[in-house]
Amino acid sequence: MGSRIQVCLLVISVQILLVAAQMNNLDFAALNALKEIWKNTPLNWVGSDPCGKSGKSWEGIHCTNSRVTSITLASMGLTGQLSGDIQGLSELQTLDLSYNSGLIGSLPQSIGNLTKLSNLILVSCGFSGPIPETIGSLQQLSILSLTSNSFSGPIPPSIGNLSNLYWLDLSGNKLSGTIPVSPGLDMLVNAKHFHCGRNQFSGEIPSQLFNANMSLIHVLFDNNKLNGKIPSTLGLVKTLEILFLSNNQLTGPFPDLTGLNSLNHVDLSNNTFDKTDFPPWVETLRSLETLMMEDTGLQGQIPDAFFSLPLLIKVVLRNNKLNGTLVVNSDSSVHLQLIDLQNNYITDYMVGTRFNSELILVGNPVCEGARGTESHCIIQQSNSSYSIEPKTCMQVTCKSHQISSPNCRCAYPYTGLLILGAPSFNVKNSNIYTSLENYLMRSFQSYQLPVDSVSLSKNPDDSLIILSLEVFPYGVEHFDRTGISGIAFVLSNMTFYPMKPFGPLFFIADPYSYFAGTKKSSSAGIIGVAVGCSLLVLLCLLAGIYAFHQKRRAEISDKQNNPFASWHRNESNGGAPQLKGARCFSFEELKKYTNTFSDANCIGVGGYGKVYRGTLPSEQLVAIKRAKQGSTQGDLEFKSELELLSRVHHKNVVSLVGFCFEQDEQMLVYEYIANGTLKESLSGLLGS
Repeated sequence: MGSRIQVCLLVISVQILLVAAQMNNLDFAALNALKEIWKNTPLNWVGSDPCGKSGKSWEGIHCTNSRVTSITLASMGLTGQLSGDIQGLSELQTLDLSYNSGLIGSLPQSIGNLTKLSNLILVSCGFSGPIPETIGSLQQLSILSLTSNSFSGPIPPSIGNLSNLYWLDLSGNKLSGTIPVSPGLDMLVNAKHFHCGRNQFSGEIPSQLFNANMSLIHVLFDNNKLNGKIPSTLGLVKTLEILFLSNNQLTGPFPDLTGLNSLNHVDLSNNTFDKTDFPPWVETLRSLETLMMEDTGLQGQIPDAFFSLPLLIKVVLRNNKLNGTLVVNSDSSVHLQLIDLQNNYITDYMVGTRFNSELILVGNPVCEGARGTESHCIIQQSNSSYSIEPKTCMQVTCKSHQISSPNCRCAYPYTGLLILGAPSFNVKNSNIYTSLENYLMRSFQSYQLPVDSVSLSKNPDDSLIILSLEVFPYGVEHFDRTGISGIAFVLSNMTFYPMKPFGPLFFIADPYSYFAGTKKSSSAGIIGVAVGCSLLVLLCLLAGIYAFHQKRRAEISDKQNNPFASWHRNESNGGAPQLKGARCFSFEELKKYTNTFSDANCIGVGGYGKVYRGTLPSEQLVAIKRAKQGSTQGDLEFKSELELLSRVHHKNVVSLVGFCFEQDEQMLVYEYIANGTLKESLSGLLGS
């Protein structure tokens, strides 16, 4: 009897092993299919054992019990499409392909077969087409982040099936249609984040979208085409902390938000609400830090008690019809830093003796006549900057593309831009940046990532909300692909939400410079190239004279028509900038449009140089930012700035019209915004 039991157990064990082996083969087949479609996959994706039972696993692949459970390949320079073969990874829990702009095409319908997926993170890729309806089958999903792609069409109503969803980020796409409810977003009662800004959603905000059972802390639907009134049901979401509904076509009265005791940042700017007095419910928001209601139809007088809210930091109420006497008593919030009331009807103001915040009253009757020279009637230029102070150490000379870290080690850092969605801090306080650097280090250490140090910097003429980030490797010259993917995961993951003064953060990664220099090679390839070159020598010599003359003619033509033409042949510059819609102006054109850069047309001065008002032949007004002679930034920096600005399309951000890059000049041409500076216009950049 005992022997029969042993035989049965042996048979069962063999069957289990066979099934496991079969499933392992399915995982390998799926990964191998992706490898065939994708370019620039990690160099160690070789062999038939991605889980590394016999050695090291494939980079970016994590396995549990010999099954693939995680793929993290952020910032790998991958190109290609995400094929339906992904469905073969039936145990997959995390898929992070962020910051691979070369990944294009639609998401396959078969992605709905990955029923154990909990993290789907595709930030800043090149995906397009509709979000598949099968997304609703991923009922274990807790993070769905598809921000900054080109997805189009409506949000599939099946998304309401994701009962475990915590973080929903669809911002920065081309999604359209109405907000789906019943079924739809109203069913996501456990979600804390609705990030849906910078799309093309239309129609009214459904009243069913909000209910008292929801756990939302962020509602971000800014920069869409939503119309109608804001539903009163919004006031039922008592957990709400940040509300962005700016830059839509909303109408009707302001909703009553009394009782939202956690609400700290409200932006309803640039909508066509009914003309109404300053809403009394605002005075009840004891946690309010930032109130932005620019161009919203506000009228009447601001109650004196409003400025006494204990946590109030920033108030922007430009372009309304507020009137009477502005009173800011001595008992105003000790945190208050800015009151911007430009272009209203304020006739007088009274401030307490302890008031030392920035007050801007430009464009109000109070600033007419003799009082126009008072400090509150003049916009002050800010030249604040920040960069980490390096430790005292011996000066070192680093290799090309390497940078000395704050700990004085030469390395290839992972770099990018941190964009602060809702900042509420004093930009001149360097301690606040140091605290963010420390937070970043703690975040990377908690994931056991090999990070030596981080460095943040802010240029004097940058918008307040854009910081340059450098992350340096620990003990080596460069990160491997696993380290880069881990860092990118932290920066794109919902757990990366630091102290409240910074608000929601958005990270734009640069291609990792070390990977850009990694080449695949083989001795056979080298020999083949040598033989081929030998056979071509004669032809090259015969064609040399003709090619030389043609090249000279092309260079002259390129130089006249494209100031970046030579960059196409310069790998150190990364090639010519990839611009979207920006026109190239000649120096003589801009000289003409500004009346030879006359002082009368100068509208601003900063550390970078001057800003001039100009008029194009089409009669369009423009603002021309001209760098100082002899102190211009490098070609790479100018190229990067051009590419970033040409990609930004935001209703509350000044648009880049074009540029000039000739005769040692670096100039950027923006649309002209009346009654405001470029810096102010840029301050709304990526507010979601």
